[in-house]
Amino acid sequence: MTLAERQWRTLLDALESDYVRAMSYRVNIFDEKVAIVTGGGTGIGEALCNELARQGAHVVVADIDAASAQEVATSIARAGLNADARQVDVTRESEVRSLVEDTVSTHGRLDYLFNNAGIAIGGDVRDLTVEQWRRVLDVDLYGVLYGTLVAYPIMARQGFGHIVNVASVTGLVPQPINAPYATAKHAVVGLSLSLRLEGVDLGVNVSVVCPGYVKTSIYENVVLVNVDRAQVSRTPIKAIEAREAARSILSGVCRNQAIIIFPAAIRWAWRVYRLVPSLADRLMLPRVRQLRRSGGRSQNFPPGRP
Repeated sequence: MTLAERQWRTLLDALESDYVRAMSYRVNIFDEKVAIVTGGGTGIGEALCNELARQGAHVVVADIDAASAQEVATSIARAGLNADARQVDVTRESEVRSLVEDTVSTHGRLDYLFNNAGIAIGGDVRDLTVEQWRRVLDVDLYGVLYGTLVAYPIMARQGFGHIVNVASVTGLVPQPINAPYATAKHAVVGLSLSLRLEGVDLGVNVSVVCPGYVKTSIYENVVLVNVDRAQVSRTPIKAIEAREAARSILSGVCRNQAIIIFPAAIRWAWRVYRLVPSLADRLMLPRVRQLRRSGGRSQNFPPGRP
């Protein structure tokens, strides 16, 4: 692709984004709908709750931190909008089941489920324990799976509904020194795209969200093993605000996109990776070595390697 073609493609992407956002607000598909958002107490989840409520949805703010969930719900209610708070540990299938079934019992329907709760534990695979792997998979994979398995048959019986699973661009490309997170997110992408095809004839839509860097507390809360936190916090591109991320997600939901990936720089990075994965690997390798050195971890190169 020539420089002129790239510039034209970038312009078209920008115009498309503005147009879709404008249309999504003009034709409001969220008004008077019922939506559950897990991990709704902070970050992208909080922004989703606020934006959904602003567009007329009744939002169930679900979070393991009851105080955070209540704070978000109260703030929404003060604005004259509709929200309830619910404490939920997504690693417990029984709690997720109760969340979904109680919501349907109260409101008579469930239009949207945003499986958004997530955590990260980073470090060289040699330094991570099985317990740390299990903790990430319990939240980032099984938390999504539990919500999906409960909501999907309910939506199929209704004949409508949309499941939105929040993964990451890490679910599309490798992220060394963050292997448990990448493993979970790749699995969420596979689950979502597979279920999407099963749901077509049942009236159930499924989308997976693969954002790039977003300004949330995950960088402060991530557990790091033999990795310098300052190095991890240095992102190669500017992180976007959570509110902007929420709007991009809802625009993608309006279009029933299979994969909702943003911002534009991340979409292009993904396209390059699909075309030339070896190039992306070469770009990532220096980052791996830098993170190892930051934590004092030996490279342990085989003989003859640089």
